Amino acid sequence: DRPAGHAYELDGRHVTDEPGLYLALGEAVNGPGGYFGGCLAALDDCLRGTFGYAAPATLLWRDAATARKHLSQALTPDGQPYDLFGVVLDLLAEGGMHVTLA
Repeated sequence: DRPAGHAYELDGRHVTDEPGLYLALGEAVNGPGGYFGGCLAALDDCLRGTFGYAAPATLLWRDAATARKHLSQALTPDGQPYDLFGVVLDLLAEGGMHVTLA
C-alpha cells in the first residue's frame, strides 16, 4: 500500500458505464490494469483493505462531467434508477478519499 496522504489522478474521459468506472478507479490507484473494486461492495472492501490504498488520500477526478452524465441515472438490477456517480463519491469520502472533480 502507498502511504496515507497519497494523491491519485483518475482520467475520466471514458467513464461512460459501470465497468469503465471500476477500470478507471483501478488504474488511478494501482496503475495500468490495476484493480480497485468491480462493484460497490468490492470498492468498499478496497477502501478498507490492503489494495494499494491507505486513508486519507486525495483523488483528482479529471473529466468528471463525463461520468456524472452517464452514471447519474444508472439502473439497479431490478430496473430502479439511482445516482451511481453520487453513491461512488459518498463511498470514496466514507473511505477517507477526498475527491476533487475537474
